[in-house]
This record gives sequence, C-alpha cells and structure tokens, in this order.
Amino acid sequence: MAKKDAPPRWDRKMQQRLARGEAAALGELYDRFASLVHGLAHRVLGDERAADGITRDVFAHLWEHPDAYDPKQGPLRSWVATLTHRMAVQRLRATETAALTETGHGSSEELERKVRHASVAARADYIVQSMPAPLRAALERAYFQRRDYRQTATDLGITEDEARRRLRLGLQLLSTAHDAGTPPGHGGAV
Repeated sequence: MAKKDAPPRWDRKMQQRLARGEAAALGELYDRFASLVHGLAHRVLGDERAADGITRDVFAHLWEHPDAYDPKQGPLRSWVATLTHRMAVQRLRATETAALTETGHGSSEELERKVRHASVAARADYIVQSMPAPLRAALERAYFQRRDYRQTATDLGITEDEARRRLRLGLQLLSTAHDAGTPPGHGGAV
C-alpha cells in the first residue's frame, strides 16, 4: 500500500513527462485543466480575453518550467489552480494600477478590495468544482433551486439527515473561501 502522503501517480508521471518535453503530456494536461484554469482566471479578471491570455500563460509556464511543480507539495490540480490564481491576480493588479494611474480615479485600497473580492470568488468556485459530487448536488439544489433540506432529500433520494449533513459540510467548505490568505488549492509555494 502506498504511503498516505505520496502524491497521486498521475501527477508524478505527468510532471516527469513534461520534464522530458513530451508535447502529448501538455495536451493531456490542457484537456484536463483548461476549463479550471480559464474559469478561475475569468472569475478573478471578469474578462474573457484576459482569461484566455492567462490560460495561455499558465500552460506556457507549465511547458517551460515543468520542474516548478513538486508532486510532494500536493496535487497537480491544486498547484495549477494556485499558479492560475497568482498570474490572474498579478494581471488584475497591473491592469487596475495602470487604469488608476491613467485616470487618477480610485485608490490602492479600492484595488486591494477588488483583488480580495476576486480571490474569494475564485476560491469559492474552485472549492465548489473540487468538492465531491453529492455535496455539490445538495448545494446546487439549495442555492440555485431554492430547495430546503427536505426537498433536497427528496430530489436526491436520500434521508433528511443526510441532506442536512451534505449541506452543512458543503457550506463549511465554502466558508473557507473567505480565508484570503490562502489562494485556491494548497498553501504551498508556486
């Protein structure tokens, strides 16, 4: 049996394949993570073109610096999300700072509030995408369909106690999105 803290085999193999320069590995990585990267970038930047640019930048970085990811630090998915978040926030700060300089409207405090808000929103999106499907299904019914726990239980074919447990756990996970000190994914360095 593998050690508990051993990184997933796919993550290790992908990092090794990228380090060897296998173009097919980059394609697989793109297929697996492009929607995550683009979604997080779009959530932070609020702009489709800028999100496209960040997506290109993230995958270029992965191709050019495959050894930057250390499988021992956590899952590749989390590392890619953290890298995306960092690059998107850098782009947001640069864009907003340039606009602030050009127009003279706003302040650095407003910029930081905007960055914090975008970071929390991106983290919440990442948490929802990463949570197990049963928790996500319960939260979606409660939030988007305005279903209470009884209706959610009926919709999902589970007990009311199980519906309450899923909703409570899902909300607890989402509440961690407000921890602006930690970008999406793990707290490890990128």
